[in-house]
Parts: sequence; structure tokens; C-alpha cells
Amino acid sequence: MKGSWIFWWIITIVEVASFLAISAFLWLREVDATGAVQTTELKLLNIAVLAAAFIIPFIIQVVWLVINIVIKNRQRRTPLS
Repeated sequence: MKGSWIFWWIITIVEVASFLAISAFLWLREVDATGAVQTTELKLLNIAVLAAAFIIPFIIQVVWLVINIVIKNRQRRTPLS
């Protein structure tokens, strides 16, 4: 069980770090690959699209967290023989 928690934290940190790094890249660039100048509205739209792509992994992380909590609570209630 402890391994599942450690793996959960590692995956969570990697996901948050990658989201922050890509968001910073999108916010700091002046023009995109097509040569279009990035206004504040376009930068926010790009980050919103990125956030939409990260919704599915976030939902999976939340489900995984709930499963870890449920298993941990069951192990506490069940005494070891």
C-alpha cells in the first residue's frame, strides 16, 4: 500500500510540474509556430486548452486518491492476525 502512495505522489508531482512548465512556456512566448502574435487573450485561451487536456489525468488522479484512502481505511479497521 505504501508503494501506491509513493507512486501516486510521484505521478502527481510530475503532472503538476509539466502543467506549470508548459503553461509558463505558453505564457512567455511572443509568437506561436504559425507566426501569429500572442495577445493576452490568446495566451489565456492556449492555457485553457492545455487545462482541458489535463482534466482527464486529473480525474484519474482523484479516483486513484479515493481508492488509496478507501484501502487505507479498510486496512486500519481490519486487525492483522
